[in-house]
Amino acid sequence: MKLFFLLTTVFLISVSAENCTKESTKKTYKGRLEIAGICMNYTISVLEGNIDTSLIVADWTDDVTGKTYQNVFKLGSPCTFPATIKQGDEFYFVIDSSQAQNCAVCLAYYPTPKKTLPIKIVTP
Repeated sequence: MKLFFLLTTVFLISVSAENCTKESTKKTYKGRLEIAGICMNYTISVLEGNIDTSLIVADWTDDVTGKTYQNVFKLGSPCTFPATIKQGDEFYFVIDSSQAQNCAVCLAYYPTPKKTLPIKIVTP
């Protein structure tokens, strides 16, 4: 019984350590909330970090204002995006699709880029 408990403990510690390592090896990017559109129709630009260009839109023009933005994407994680981040704020993030996005978001429309990314805000 003691051996079973010991093996279980060692296994749980190794799994926990593996998850910590995976989290810390995710690539971190610097972004800016460019447009805080109605109903979490948020447009974010990538300011720093070597992101896969197939994940973002290189040049996108907001149909409402006519302003063009570079290296942008639509927020794909509205349930976990902090309300404290306002339009124009810069922040660091990782791409993270591990959390389900099952919150209520209204269906009003504001133009956004065609590419969507789920992100998690992190400290640098």
